[in-house]
Amino acid sequence: MAIAPGKLSDPVVGALVAAVNAHDKDAFLKLLTADATMSDDGSDRDLHEWIDREIFDSSGHMDVQSESDGGRALVVNYRNDTWGEMRTAWRFTIAPGGGRISRFETGQA
Repeated sequence: MAIAPGKLSDPVVGALVAAVNAHDKDAFLKLLTADATMSDDGSDRDLHEWIDREIFDSSGHMDVQSESDGGRALVVNYRNDTWGEMRTAWRFTIAPGGGRISRFETGQA
């Protein structure tokens, strides 16, 4: 059974999952630091190109299956219009002072 974004232990990560599921790119971007980075399957990617292609232009959706590391590591059934559904792992780094994500890493779980 999926964990609702509002029930995740880390509220910033929960807000990011909620933004993905609401297809709210502005809310998503407000949760990232200006210099945020990301990787997909171990390779660094251009964050803005990746989120457009993999999340917002393809109707991405996250069903969180489990969390660890205080809610900063997730196992997610992720789906979009390009790839269908797959089991993925996500890890988030929160910037010092909290409130924003400075890096996220994702890949197949």
